[in-house]
Amino acid sequence: MSLFRVDPKNPFSGPHQEIKEQTFGAPLSRAKAAMILVHGRGATAESMRPLAEEFAQPDFHYVTPQAANHTWYPYSFLEPKEKNQPGLSSGLQKVHDLLESIEEGGIPQNKIMILGFSQGGCLATEFAARHPARYGGVVGFSGGLIGPEIEFEEYHGEMEETPVFLGCSTVDPHIPKERVNETEQVLRSLGADVNKKLYPGMPHTVNEDEIKIIRGMMAKLLQQ
Repeated sequence: MSLFRVDPKNPFSGPHQEIKEQTFGAPLSRAKAAMILVHGRGATAESMRPLAEEFAQPDFHYVTPQAANHTWYPYSFLEPKEKNQPGLSSGLQKVHDLLESIEEGGIPQNKIMILGFSQGGCLATEFAARHPARYGGVVGFSGGLIGPEIEFEEYHGEMEETPVFLGCSTVDPHIPKERVNETEQVLRSLGADVNKKLYPGMPHTVNEDEIKIIRGMMAKLLQQ
């Protein structure tokens, strides 16, 4: 399931690889599902804990990676991808490694959700689009696919109706609503079941409606 490690004897190494992630919620040994939560620019892994607590799902195991210097990549997600290396590839690799670790712990990929906010939302949606599969769910809070333009021909594969939620403000200062719409288009083309909501005038945050929607996605996943 390697994504970036071309040579297993020479593992990919980047700024985020050596930083230990945090875990909370149900222990992996008894959890029925899992969620990877990716924080935004300037934030911490610990800052995602209150959000997870809002979801109120005690059967979920949560894993939150920490970005080096609190930033997954240095520039805007709309800049050329080359400018945001090696952080971008390192962050994507980190998501892959955590996904693989959770699977090794006994929770299958179709029971694992990938969620991110802001810069983390960009990383989560970019990961899913680059590596389409049947996940438990993908959530992009105030995020979208990365790069100055969306190169639709670069994304191939099948998400097999993976439930996806994209939520953002109509006037977000960091995330143009047009990029959210393009992200929806790409993920739908990959076979995802996308629910997108653009909230008029909302600040750069996560609102109660979004929390309610994700809580419902999680509850449904547990019933499957």
